[in-house]
Amino acid sequence: MRALLVPSYDGPSGTVLADDVPEPEGAHPWARGERLVVEVHAAAVAFPDVLQSKGLYQHGLEPPFATGGEFAGVVLEAPADSRFEPGDRVAGMSVWGAVADRVLAIPRYTLKIPDHMSWTQGAAYFLNYSTAWFTLHRGGFRDGEATLVNGAAGGVGTATLDLLRGRSRPSIALVSTEEKADVARKSGADHVVLSSSEWRKEVLALTDGRGVDMVSDIVGGDGFVDALCCLDVGGRLMVVGFTGGIPTVAANRLLLRDLSVIGVSLEPWEQRFPGKVAECVEALETLAREKRVDPFIGRVLPFDHAGEALEIIDRREALGKVVVEL
Repeated sequence: MRALLVPSYDGPSGTVLADDVPEPEGAHPWARGERLVVEVHAAAVAFPDVLQSKGLYQHGLEPPFATGGEFAGVVLEAPADSRFEPGDRVAGMSVWGAVADRVLAIPRYTLKIPDHMSWTQGAAYFLNYSTAWFTLHRGGFRDGEATLVNGAAGGVGTATLDLLRGRSRPSIALVSTEEKADVARKSGADHVVLSSSEWRKEVLALTDGRGVDMVSDIVGGDGFVDALCCLDVGGRLMVVGFTGGIPTVAANRLLLRDLSVIGVSLEPWEQRFPGKVAECVEALETLAREKRVDPFIGRVLPFDHAGEALEIIDRREALGKVVVEL
C-alpha cells in the first residue's frame, strides 16, 4: 500500500513517499487488542506529527513508520463486539500511520461521521475538536464567559472558536498576521487582536478592564505571562500546546489574583478516570450530526505532495487544518 514514511528522525524534509509498504497487522498498540482497520480517504497532520518526525514527541515510534495522526475513511475490519462494522464512515485519531491507504484505528478514539460531512472535514475533526472540547470542559467554561484563544488560526484554535461561537461573551482571538485574523473571524471570533500590537491592553479594553475568564493557550512562548495578565480574578489559563516554546511563570503571579494554570491532556485523564473519552466522542458525534461544527481547512494536498503537509506545519504557515487526500 501507499504511505508517507518517516525513515529517520530528520524532520519533515526527510519524509518519503512509498508505494510498497506492508499492510497493517494486528491491532494498534493503544487499542487493547481490538483490530479496527480503516480504508483512509483523507488524513490530517498536526504539530505532534512534526515532533514525531524529529524524535521529540512523547508518543512516537522508532523509524521507519508511516506518519499522520488523524484520518477519515471507511471501516474495513471491526471487532465483533464493537460499535463499528464494515462500511461505516468514520474519523479518528491514530497517533501515527494515517497518511496511508489503510490505518489501524483506536476504537475509543474513533467516531462515526454523517453523510453530509466530507472526508476532508472528517480528517480535520477528531483531534482538534476533542482537544477544544476537553479544554472547555476541563476549564469549566460556562456560557457567557469571556475567552481568549492564543494561536487562534491553527487547527485547535479554529476548532475552539467554532465551539465558542455564540456562547462566549466575547471570544477574542490572538493571532500574528492579518491573514490569520481573517481565518479567526471566519471561525467565529468576536474580536481579533494581533500579537504585534499592545494586545494585552486591547484585551482588557474589550472586557471593560476586567480581563477574560479563560485563556486557551496553544502557543506558550513569550506571550504566556501576558496571557496570564489578561485574566480576570479567578481566571483559568488552559495549557494546550507549546508551538512557540515552553514557558515558565513565577507562582506569585497566580497567588496575587487567584489564577489557575491547567494542563489539557485527554489520554491521562481517561486512564485515571475512564469514560471521559466516550463522553467526548458522543458530544462530537452529536455536534457533527446536528451540523453545529464547521472545521476550517486551510490546505488540501494530494498524496503525491503529502510530505509538504508536515513542512507547512513546521514553518508555522498552517491556517486551520492541513489535510492530505488519498
